[in-house]
Order: sequence, then C-alpha cells, then structure tokens
Amino acid sequence: MDLSPAPGASTAAEVAAAASVDPSLAPDASTAAEVAAAASVDPSLAPDASSSAKAEDERFALLMSIGEECIQTDELRLLLQNKEKAFPICYDGFEPSGRMHIAQGIVKTINVNKMIRAGCKVKIWIADWFAQLNNKMGGDLEKIQTVGRYMIEIWKAAGMDLDGVEFLWSSEEINKRADEYWTLVMDIARRNKVKRITRCCTIMGRADNEELTAA
Repeated sequence: MDLSPAPGASTAAEVAAAASVDPSLAPDASTAAEVAAAASVDPSLAPDASSSAKAEDERFALLMSIGEECIQTDELRLLLQNKEKAFPICYDGFEPSGRMHIAQGIVKTINVNKMIRAGCKVKIWIADWFAQLNNKMGGDLEKIQTVGRYMIEIWKAAGMDLDGVEFLWSSEEINKRADEYWTLVMDIARRNKVKRITRCCTIMGRADNEELTAA
C-alpha cells in the first residue's frame, strides 16, 4: 500500500491513518509523563533539587563580593528567588568629567561583569546634564558627551561585557519624559526651603558654605 500523501494534503489525520496501518510510522511517544515515571523508578533520573539552591548561593555570593556591605541581604535573596524577574536590574551612573582613573575603568569592569554573571542586567546612567550643571568640561555639553563615549570605549577595551549593559544618557531620558521630570523638579522646588536644598550639596562633595551657583 502506498502511504505517501497526495501533494499538499499531508495532515495530522493522514499521519494517524498511516500509523494505524504500520505502527512504526507513529511519532515517538516519549513524553514528560514517561520521564516522570522513569524518575519514580530510578530517582537518579529526576532533576537535582539542590542544584537550583547551589546556583542561587553562587549568584548571591557573586553579588555580595562587589561591595563592602549589603543593607538587606534577605531582600537580595528574595530578588534572586523571584522567577517573575528573571534578570534583576542593577543601576550605576557617572558624570563624564575627564580622564578615567584605574578604579573607575578596571574595578567597575570587574564588578559589572560579576553582576552579569549573576544573571543581572546592568543600566549605567551617563549624567551629562548634571555634569554640565557642575560645570565639568567648562559646561560644554558636546565635550561632556564626547568624554562619556570615550569612557564607554575604555570599558569595552577593558573587557566589560557590553551585551549585558544598557547606557542611558540623562539628557535623552529626561527629554523623553519631560512632563514627569519637570513636574517633579517643580514639586521639589516648591516644597523645600533654600537652606534645605543647600544642605543637600554635601552629598555631591560640596560644602554648603562654598560659593555655589543656583544650578
């Protein structure tokens, strides 16, 4: 009997009919249920439950090796266990302000690669507008952005895994969501006194008694 299908008429029904004539033509019936049954007979065939916990411990240790302290280690554990967030997002940022020093070039590359190996995605903010506010590179935005691109090239040369990194320019992101950003700026300006804003300068490495611009 010729079981070859008519041109263009190969259907699931024809395959089933052919299999009823010759069982050797039936698809391989190896299913998840059979695998589970085999595992019940031989436990060595079942997935190793400890391997998942070991992988999580390795990811945790890798991330813990990056900094001096972790504020909430239990939260980090929960983040790594969250299956809905397969790739936790890590943030970093910098102002393009001139030549890169060794720590910024080599140590950042090592730490970013550790985060990627731990299964994270890394977003690095390039704070070009904020560098301009701080008068870096004489306040010339074009020069600041050139320095930002130069730093990316150094990280590439140092071996940073850029496939796991997204660079975000603050000027572009702020302009994309200007309605949200400037509304927030206006709200902060309205709710806070000048003295309070001045005290915040210390987090930028500036003394509050320095001669500061309004920026």
